Amino acid sequence: MATSSPHAAKVVLIGPADADKVVAAADCFDHQPRPDATQRFLNAADHHLFIAYVGDEPAGMVTGVELTHPDKGTEMFLYELGVREEFRNRGIGRALVRALAEHAAARGCYGMWVLTDDDNPAAVRAYTAAGGKLGGHPRSIDWTFQAT
Repeated sequence: MATSSPHAAKVVLIGPADADKVVAAADCFDHQPRPDATQRFLNAADHHLFIAYVGDEPAGMVTGVELTHPDKGTEMFLYELGVREEFRNRGIGRALVRALAEHAAARGCYGMWVLTDDDNPAAVRAYTAAGGKLGGHPRSIDWTFQAT
């Protein structure tokens, strides 16, 4: 999928055989991708990863996970959006979010949602520019487990 501007990023859906593309896009993530977690993520049919490229260079990524509930159906949780600093403010985040939203709709999801902090205005701008609407103010309650 390519965006409409000739200078825009090309957004690509990453599949199970593309772990090397995730490693090459490591600067788009918060931390170095772990090989075991990367392959597990890519192998899961309900987990989705798009990478945006400017030329051949990874510029950003978005991940989503389908969540299904017995009385609600399936929705897409936008897990994480990351755009490298030097590629910000070019519409790449918006293009990534739109790609995930279109993918979710094509897979039959009834909606998509994300949590972000009010002190992250760049994320709020990207999400709302891609068609998202500001909702209420949920509070996250976290559990942290020892990694094995």
